Amino acid sequence: MSGADFVGQVPLPDAILEIAGTLEQAGFETWCVGGALRDWRLAPEQKLQYDVDLATAAKPEEVRRLFPRTIAVGAKYGTVGVLDREGELHEVTTFRKDVATDGRHAVVEYGVSIAEDLHRRDFTINALAYHPFSHRWLDPEGGGPDLADGVVRAVGDPATRFAEDYLRILRMVRFAARFGFRIDPATFAAAQAAAAGLRQLSAERVREEWFKGLIAAISPRRLVELWHETGAAAVWMPELCRPYPLPDPLPTTERDPVVLTAALATQPATVLRRLRASGGEIARAQAMERGPGEPAGAEPVAVRRWLAAVDAAADDLLSLAELRAGHPASWREIVQGIRARGEATSRGELALHGDDLIGLGVRPGPELGALLTRLLDAVLSDPTLNTRERLLELVRSWR
Repeated sequence: MSGADFVGQVPLPDAILEIAGTLEQAGFETWCVGGALRDWRLAPEQKLQYDVDLATAAKPEEVRRLFPRTIAVGAKYGTVGVLDREGELHEVTTFRKDVATDGRHAVVEYGVSIAEDLHRRDFTINALAYHPFSHRWLDPEGGGPDLADGVVRAVGDPATRFAEDYLRILRMVRFAARFGFRIDPATFAAAQAAAAGLRQLSAERVREEWFKGLIAAISPRRLVELWHETGAAAVWMPELCRPYPLPDPLPTTERDPVVLTAALATQPATVLRRLRASGGEIARAQAMERGPGEPAGAEPVAVRRWLAAVDAAADDLLSLAELRAGHPASWREIVQGIRARGEATSRGELALHGDDLIGLGVRPGPELGALLTRLLDAVLSDPTLNTRERLLELVRSWR
């Protein structure tokens, strides 16, 4: 399946054709590139899953001159975002080659050919180009055969590719786990040898690769094993469990990377803090660590008390329990029933509020808080008590 013998007309969006047409009419050779082409080659019966990137002979300033609405999304690397008629952004990048790199950032040079541009890419399966009007494919690095054979292989010398950008080690792992591909032995050996360079990466880039991998992998087990085998886990995530702790395959197609991190790492909040996750994501991990992970029993009163104890973490903990068990939790339907009936599981859901109690002469402060907690405890045992009248009766009987 080389570029020379592969025949296939990609169903490109009108906006891509319009942008490419403008560039070509201005005299700038332009090709479609990127992961959308790779994925379409794997499944040409499907629609393009995401946007197609464009590579062009036009320099960034020439792209900006040709289009009225642009955004400099990566100007120093030759990438300009072009906004179409609907306001959607499409990336247009000048043909380029790396002339210097520190393993994290590259200095690029323009004025090269599309073949040279493809040669600077990370893996052969990503070094494909398609002409939007002649429908011709370019595959100078053998990405087509590697797609057909299910192989992730570095372009050219793998040690050089990883030294240019150590993030490529994590991308290699993600592609292998996402597609179920094997990794070319020379590429894998070079990745292991270069693993120490992962320390140079920013936490944000590592987190992005980790989250993408969790969401897209055919088998998260393979993803986790490859993080260990390449040495990436030792550098960035020593808390990553080994052996793999979850059923394979996972019992759900819905994947939340924060919940999965909690399932796969012994100290998920520590991991997410190291990866510079958002405050909300770290707080979710901390709440899952605190638990309790499930109710003390499957009867409604136990489930109500568990919901009161874990509060906003309930859905995360339910998902986590089901991931670990490999099947729906026996108490999922009870949770759903409690919510459908509107049964109170927090002080804010009580039919009697603090102002009502103050009106009865309860002093604001610890006394008020203790009384609300006592009322909630009663309602958790018997939800029918949660009316204003019955709660007032309880308060009067206690005073």
